[in-house]
Parts: sequence; C-alpha cells; structure tokens
Amino acid sequence: MQDYRIKIENVVASTQIGENIDLNKISREIKDSEYKPKQFPGLVLRTKEPKAAALVFRSGKVVCTGSKSVEDARRAVKQIVKMLKEIGISVIDEPEVKVQNIVASADLGVDLNLNAIAIGLGLENIEYEPEQFPGLVYRLDNPRVVVLIFGSGKMVVTGGKSPDDAKKAVERISEELRTLGLM
Repeated sequence: MQDYRIKIENVVASTQIGENIDLNKISREIKDSEYKPKQFPGLVLRTKEPKAAALVFRSGKVVCTGSKSVEDARRAVKQIVKMLKEIGISVIDEPEVKVQNIVASADLGVDLNLNAIAIGLGLENIEYEPEQFPGLVYRLDNPRVVVLIFGSGKMVVTGGKSPDDAKKAVERISEELRTLGLM
C-alpha cells in the first residue's frame, strides 16, 4: 500500500452548547468576535491555537470549521466554551462534538487521463464536464464521500465523517485505476 500524502485540509464539526445564547453580549465582550445580524444570524468566534472559526447561533448551536484534525475541532470547541463561561454566558461544560464533514487532499503522484477514467469507472457515479470544471467528480458509496480527481493526479475528498474515510477512498480509487491500467 502506497502513501498518497493524504492531508486533512478542513474539519467541520457541530455541537449544542446551550440555548438562548446572548450574541450581543458576546460581541460586546469578546473583542475578536464578529456579529452582523443584518447580514448573518450567527456570531463568528476564532481560536488561534488550534486555528479554527466557530459560528455561534442564538439557539446554542455551534458549527466549528477550519481545524486540521478532529481533535483540534474538539479543542477549539472547548476553548469557545471556556471563553463564553469567562464572560458569564451559561453553557454546557462538555458538549458532544459531532463531525459533519472532513475535507482531505491527496496526490497519486501521476498524471491521469480523465476521459479514460470517466469511461473506465462507468458514468453512473461520475460527473465529468471539462468545459465546466477541470476535475472529474466521483461519488462513492463506501465510504460515502465525493472525490474530485484532477489530471495532475491530485484529489480532494469531501463528505467523510472520519479521517479513515479519506484514506479508504484514495486506496479504493487508486486500486480501481490500477486494475483498469489507468495509473
């Protein structure tokens, strides 16, 4: 088995930290927060270490994005909970963090003929319109992810719920391409 330099680019996770969160108070008391309710109903809070951004909604729902690992997403949520407690906002101590989406990149290390791949893999799970987009879109059922494959051999895997989903998708695709003699 080969190493295709699979790298997690972004983890999107969500949690519930409470209810009836006072976003105006947060925006007044936490200097780096951004809240423009006329443009968007959520407040943006950023963490520096790990680097992430969280959208906090009045309902208590939080969506954390931008971290590079599941553990970093959890650490960012913990920091946000701590920041809110420090200014007197009532929140859940240990909210359950649920991964919604993991975006990863990989590199097969070879140039690919996307036309041949589109035909070889069968058109039912493939979208390939080079006039519209330079990559081939491949939807997998197992793992349940969407993979963008580019002629350079680079890939973007999205929709996974665990880092292992990206690894399995890349291994499966490289195996399929090898079997078809396209890699």
